[in-house]
Amino acid sequence: MARAWTKTMVMIMMLTWTISAKEQLSGKECEDLGFTGLALCSDCHSLSEYVKDQELVSDCLKCCADDSEDSMSKVSYSGAILEVCMRKLVFYPEIVGFIEEEKEKFPSVNVQYIFNSPPKLIMLDEDGEHKETIRIDNWKREHLLQYMREKVKPTSASL
Repeated sequence: MARAWTKTMVMIMMLTWTISAKEQLSGKECEDLGFTGLALCSDCHSLSEYVKDQELVSDCLKCCADDSEDSMSKVSYSGAILEVCMRKLVFYPEIVGFIEEEKEKFPSVNVQYIFNSPPKLIMLDEDGEHKETIRIDNWKREHLLQYMREKVKPTSASL
């Protein structure tokens, strides 16, 4: 067990070193590879534990954002759009709960019902421009609530 863990950690460190020597991919290139939203580098490391496809992990690391406590705590948004397909809401009771019971706490968050859209957050900057898109299919209501509290700047109406 300890030997396998050590081997995994060495592989992760080698991958991290290899990727850090290369340039990061553009947002469009990452989207084309299927990496959308705010992918955190720690998620790529977790992925490497379960998926033995080194090319996939390498692509993930080229598209991820440093998730050190210091760098992530500085990221905030002026608002968000919670986008979901109304017909598929039955499959996402956690998101329904957030919309029905928590959404009013966040006046700068709007819900948009788009046909066939998977549940996602579109994070907005000061000008209302899309900055990040984050899939939230498997998020629990409390995680969504915590993320909103930490990342969406309070408006004067919510102070």
